[in-house]
Amino acid sequence: MSDRIERITPAYRGVMIASTPGVVWWGRLQVTGLELLPPQGPLLIVGDHDSYWDTVASGIAALARRQIRALAKSSMWSNRLLGAVLTGMGQIPIERGSGGAGALDRAIDELRRGACIGIYPEGTRSLGRVLRARGGVGYLARAVPETTILGVACNGTVAIPRFPRSRPHVRVEFFEFDRSEIAPEESPQQYSTRLLAQLRQRAPIEVAGRKRARALAGRVPTWSPELAITGRPGGKGALEEALAQTATPHD
Repeated sequence: MSDRIERITPAYRGVMIASTPGVVWWGRLQVTGLELLPPQGPLLIVGDHDSYWDTVASGIAALARRQIRALAKSSMWSNRLLGAVLTGMGQIPIERGSGGAGALDRAIDELRRGACIGIYPEGTRSLGRVLRARGGVGYLARAVPETTILGVACNGTVAIPRFPRSRPHVRVEFFEFDRSEIAPEESPQQYSTRLLAQLRQRAPIEVAGRKRARALAGRVPTWSPELAITGRPGGKGALEEALAQTATPHD
């Protein structure tokens, strides 16, 4: 029986149902911590981001209780059909490199109306890189202090597209952060970094893409704030950035 109170939009339900064979059957989805999600009220889900499938896997995992309205790169709306689907799913377009103030303001409005918002502190897929946390999570936490803030750690999602080779084991874990509230002395970026560090303890960096994974085999970096970079937009030069982060003086 579902404890959900919020209405799920038809587009969102349709995408989750269509994606279920790939995530639940092929991916052997395992979900823990679902009971932590309140069935109503403002909720911010903060996740790691290694694969496009993270959004789908966490959405399917949470469907019995909440619809996650994720912040997504605005370029996805350039395709009219895809844009219509994303809008129907309640997704929020964010312009990369512009600070995303408009998208964050909309997310604040949605939270104040009791929505569940999904956000990735890294702002883009890791692609094998150690990426710096952006301040959006902290901005939302400070603007809507009554929001419940939970983490979602996704593991195994990078292997979903590798059908029919190497069947994955996808794990989605909802969890409570240690000190989920933003402290008065913390900047939004400091707060986001603190949460991302906890996320990466539960979901170490995984590499999307077969060629990239082969190139980084045995060299995937461990997340740390000292190594973190902003990363080039669109994944351009991502492999080179990842290799540079794991290079030694003998390389």
